[in-house]
Amino acid sequence: MTAIAPAKRQRHWIEHLTWVLIYGGLLMVVLGIATGRASEALGWSLAAPGAVAAAVGLLLIWVRSRMKDIA
Repeated sequence: MTAIAPAKRQRHWIEHLTWVLIYGGLLMVVLGIATGRASEALGWSLAAPGAVAAAVGLLLIWVRSRMKDIA
């Protein structure tokens, strides 16, 4: 069993975190919109952090694109 290089481990972690933030954030936005019909405050409290999480995920796509690949 070989150890994964720290740079590869970091890229791998960023790639996974990116998609978790994007999909989780979009799910929270959808739940916030659906919940907002019954309770506006609860809807906003779900949708706003979800939108921020999705935006951070998109930012991480840009960060990952700027990282140098190590063979």
